[in-house]
Amino acid sequence: MTVVGVTATSTMVQKYQSPVRVYKHPFELVMAAYERRFPTCHLIPMFVASDVVEEETSEDGSTNRVERRCALDVDAPRLLKRIAGVDYVYFIQKNTLDRKERTLHIESHNETFSNRVIISETCCYSAHPENDDWTCFEQNASLDIKSFFGFESTVEKIAMKQYASSIKKGKEIIEFYLKELEDEGITHVPRWTPPLLPVSLPKQTSLLSSSTALPKQAAVPAVSIPLATDAMDITFQDVQQDSGTLQADSLSEILPGSSEDKLDADYIKRYLGDLTPLQESCLIRLRKWLQETHKGKIPKDQHILRFLRARDFNMDKAREILCQSLTWRKQHQVDYLLETWSSPQVLQDYYTGGWHHHDRDGRPLYVLRLGQMDTKGLVRALGEESLLRHVLSINEEGLRRCEENTKVFGRPISCWTCLVDLEGLNMRHLWRPGVKALLRIIEVVEANYPETLGRLLILRAPRVFPVLWTLVSPFIDENTRKKFLIYAGNDYQGPGGLVDYIDKEIIPDFLAGECMCEVPEGGLVPKSMYRTAEELDNEGVRLWTETIYQSASVFKGAPHELLIEIIDASSVITWDFDMCKGDVVFNIFHSKRTPQPPRKDPLAPHGIASPVGNNVQLIDKSWTLGQDYSMVESSLTCREGESVQGSHITRWPGFYILQWKFHNMPACSATNLPRVDDVLATLQVSSHKCKVMFYTEVLGSEDFRGSMTSLESSHSGFSQLSAATTASSQSQSSSLISR
Repeated sequence: MTVVGVTATSTMVQKYQSPVRVYKHPFELVMAAYERRFPTCHLIPMFVASDVVEEETSEDGSTNRVERRCALDVDAPRLLKRIAGVDYVYFIQKNTLDRKERTLHIESHNETFSNRVIISETCCYSAHPENDDWTCFEQNASLDIKSFFGFESTVEKIAMKQYASSIKKGKEIIEFYLKELEDEGITHVPRWTPPLLPVSLPKQTSLLSSSTALPKQAAVPAVSIPLATDAMDITFQDVQQDSGTLQADSLSEILPGSSEDKLDADYIKRYLGDLTPLQESCLIRLRKWLQETHKGKIPKDQHILRFLRARDFNMDKAREILCQSLTWRKQHQVDYLLETWSSPQVLQDYYTGGWHHHDRDGRPLYVLRLGQMDTKGLVRALGEESLLRHVLSINEEGLRRCEENTKVFGRPISCWTCLVDLEGLNMRHLWRPGVKALLRIIEVVEANYPETLGRLLILRAPRVFPVLWTLVSPFIDENTRKKFLIYAGNDYQGPGGLVDYIDKEIIPDFLAGECMCEVPEGGLVPKSMYRTAEELDNEGVRLWTETIYQSASVFKGAPHELLIEIIDASSVITWDFDMCKGDVVFNIFHSKRTPQPPRKDPLAPHGIASPVGNNVQLIDKSWTLGQDYSMVESSLTCREGESVQGSHITRWPGFYILQWKFHNMPACSATNLPRVDDVLATLQVSSHKCKVMFYTEVLGSEDFRGSMTSLESSHSGFSQLSAATTASSQSQSSSLISR
């Protein structure tokens, strides 16, 4: 029995979703072990008793349904039990065993206090689809505390404690009974086969040899303590690397159902690390949300996990910063940086940083000789944008090296170690434009590469370092600052120094080590390489702000519209856009009239419009829908955070208009009055309601071959971070022929 719960929230509503657990034993044998847990289980002390309320078996014996009433002795303060008026908490458990399909479905809910606390749990055992000798286990649960005599927070904590204890204990349950069966000589249970002759089985034949009577309980008002249901069967198996067994890292692709919304427990342990059940649940739920809203264009699990860790597994906060980062990556094509970015020669000669082997934990090691770097010269020769892009390429390379080291060392490696040598640091490094560039770089890296720094070793810090640290430290996340180790002078050479973190054989030669380090020695950048402010500004605009995506603002009463002229019929209009802020309704129109030159956003004089947030309207208010222009696609409501891709096959030449319109919430149907949310929305000071980032492309009819893949934009998706993307047939927007 387990207790339902996840990270505490103010709403008192919690959800849990498990990864797929794999028992490396046949389904029938696991079921034999499972049945031994009833009517009581000494491994679960709080599981006091259970009684079969109803049982039904199909005529051919393939299906068996059992309903039990289970009593739990909850580990709660006696005072709380006295206030609640109960000693035991009762749950109803319904099991459906399908021997033919080799599945066991378990549904459980609380009977006690059910009008105050709602606990619901579903579990499923099933035969592994790719290995008949293995068994899968999944679990979903929810906890909703409506009220509990003013002790809601206490009850929630009890549920959390009970849940964590049960999951920790759960590893032993099925394995214990499997071992018990083995000791009795039972190592194989035959599969169900249809009876040769019709067999009529009594409907009330219990599978249990005995039943423990439930303790008598005085009648109490129906209510409920958040304690346990029936899924203590979770087990972690070690990843098998033998050639004769299926590799654990492939399980997530072959498990039942959609491969993209399930994770295997062995895969999590091998590639993501030891997560608590609640942390696993947060990862799976956030991943599933991204699958639903971003249509397959989601980062890898390691990347999602970094954002969860950065926000202490707060789902809402992690989702917010992750979506902002995904939009940023997409807008600036960061996923293609390693393929497209080539460091200028001045960086290769004077940027004193580079990758150098790995630390004792297998983390990639980056060495930065900051004291030898001419930050002013690099900024004057390259500009902030080039430096920023170079640092981003270093971070992208770090992600790649982490993946490689995970495979090499056979354990999860999700971050790197940075060694910063400050010998030579002086007042020239405090040049204000250089510090400004550094702060901007830190800001971008903190926002988009959280939890990638495992440890920062600062060596040979001079007296001027505290001044620089005072300027920089406020911009560094508190959790990141905790990873800093600072050594002055030669302190790093003694006990507790560098050798505790890096093998002696790879300590760089400039730190009195024996390993030759290929990091450039730096030096002053020749002033002849300096560039004028105008040159740097022009390059900055070309290099960094150039993007295939455009941004637009959508206001209430002022939609943003995009004109596409089609010369050849049967062309294909494709689109790919992200809702950065607010909800909109997306429409596509065909115009019989030539739209007038775009009218600027009427709010622009108030300073709301900007180069990255324009607003254009093309459809004249005097136009009549159905006469002057017509709708060629059904309206699509797009919510904040969603990523939408789709296509439209044109039937006629002419003008097509893509429109993003502010989504008005419907009024209450009963009273026809606006809702409270609507009223609050109209009172907001800012008139900037929605923001959309979009990219469109027109494929000529000669390029269209009828295949769905030809409708996908070559620029869509993530290269470095993305898992397998879904086909465009799963796009939220349909591909319809104009009528």
